[in-house]
Amino acid sequence: MAECYICGKKDISKNEVGLTKKLIGRNSKKFYCISCLAEQLEVTTEELKDKIEEFKNEGCKLFE
Repeated sequence: MAECYICGKKDISKNEVGLTKKLIGRNSKKFYCISCLAEQLEVTTEELKDKIEEFKNEGCKLFE
């Protein structure tokens, strides 16, 4: 399983991996937990959770 590149959180969720790929780049080898990704992008975790739901509703394959 993947772990957060910043804080080292183990077994980050498939949604966190998918969000990293969607927002940072599909070929990214470094993954972020939602808290660290929010900090990197200077947004709130709630905004990222809303984005996950938005991407799921759009049928994005990264969030199946």
